[in-house]
Amino acid sequence: MDSLGALLLFGVFAVCVLAVLLTGARAYGRLTQRDAEAYDRRTVLQYVATRVRQADALDGVAVEEFLGVSALVLQEGEYETRIYCYEGYLMELYVSREDPLGPADGERIMALEALELSLEDGLLSIAATDEAGEESSLLLSLRSGEGEGA
Repeated sequence: MDSLGALLLFGVFAVCVLAVLLTGARAYGRLTQRDAEAYDRRTVLQYVATRVRQADALDGVAVEEFLGVSALVLQEGEYETRIYCYEGYLMELYVSREDPLGPADGERIMALEALELSLEDGLLSIAATDEAGEESSLLLSLRSGEGEGA
């Protein structure tokens, strides 16, 4: 009888430990997924912000239509970098101004559902929507004080 009681107590203890471990594993999985999604949203905005800061010069940053797609155009001498969203990806295309390349010719950077860009009075507004539909936004003041619409 004593050994049966001890075995029953051990069984209850094992079930409790297993329940706590499963609950912790589910919570950890949810937190990890949430952090990964937040990281992806921040990464898109920080990538675009870094590229803008690298090209921020007099008339070096513009927002233009690129064959039906809104694109951030970073001008570097006779070349330009176009950053835009196309077919579910953030894309980047580095070309000569005369090259007839289209949006499909760019390099895929990361998954992104939509990218909204506007530049007015030296303020660049960036709104990115990820695959889950979460929108993040960023407002940059161009340090050159010049640019499209300034």
